[in-house]
Amino acid sequence: MRAGLIQLTSRADPAENLPTSVSFIREAAARGAEFVLTPEVTNIVSADRGYQASVLVPEEQDGTLAALRHEAGSLGIWLLIGSLALKTDDHDGRFANRSFLISPTGDIAARYDKIHMFDVEISSTERYRESAGYRPGGRAVVAEAPFARIGLTICYDLRFPHLYRRLAQAGADILTVPSAFSQVTGAAHWESLLRARAIETGCFILAPAQTGNHGPKRATHGHSLAISPWGEVLADGGTEPGVTLVDFDLSDVEHARKRIPSLDHDREFEGP
Repeated sequence: MRAGLIQLTSRADPAENLPTSVSFIREAAARGAEFVLTPEVTNIVSADRGYQASVLVPEEQDGTLAALRHEAGSLGIWLLIGSLALKTDDHDGRFANRSFLISPTGDIAARYDKIHMFDVEISSTERYRESAGYRPGGRAVVAEAPFARIGLTICYDLRFPHLYRRLAQAGADILTVPSAFSQVTGAAHWESLLRARAIETGCFILAPAQTGNHGPKRATHGHSLAISPWGEVLADGGTEPGVTLVDFDLSDVEHARKRIPSLDHDREFEGP
């Protein structure tokens, strides 16, 4: 089948970001993609929590979600909205970082809230505390589509291999990793981690990414990647916004797992 990875440079205004997302989704579908994927925080990239609180809305009111559901139904494609920043009813006012799998009828087939929060200090000038603005999810998700079982993850989840192993052992054939990786950590770790997760699980990895400068305090790595179950890079989106297509054969999942059946070889052990 053919997938289309959408690479974006989303900024602070969801209404301004939406037309670009729609345009690229339509382009991917026109070029034969049956499964189209957008990156993390498709609707907004902003570090200003006060501003986010003024423009974000709950899921049922979100214009980006409504528009992209309409596009999936109109185009007859499966669409992964990598994630949207959404208001919640949490007492502390924190948002959700939520991924959506949309069916060709425009219905929501699955939701996943990012489990692992990006709370890091990369350098003296680059710090992130995602948990200050977003509340973590607590449930792993494998969604059923006619062509595959899809395990949903988001960005920083990538550094927690036990999550990916659980998804694969629960039946996932494809693991999605929509992301907004920083330029420093992206250059150092992005490809290596994605290839490792593919090799460990025998899954295809589809990882659409944010890219470029999103404002004065945020830049991302780009390089949307598709990885085979054997760990090969099948497609690389580079650093410009746009559409990257990849053709793949899901029988490669079974083939890779027969060669290295490590998902069946877990053993209990003591310590440390």
